[in-house]
Amino acid sequence: MSVLKVIEVLANSDKSWEDAVRNAVAHAAKSVNHIKSVFVESQSAVVEGNLIKEFRVNVKITFEVN
Repeated sequence: MSVLKVIEVLANSDKSWEDAVRNAVAHAAKSVNHIKSVFVESQSAVVEGNLIKEFRVNVKITFEVN
């Protein structure tokens, strides 16, 4: 039987929402092993001068606990 844990992570990127998700997983992987999935709970963006300056995501990352 596997035991899974879920953490919530906020991340950003100046390129895209997809890149922000990758940043979230990469940062979580520095301290969490056995990541199994990521669920994007919400997306938002910061706008300056009618241009998107920053993409933000709120994700839930699921990992296996040994």
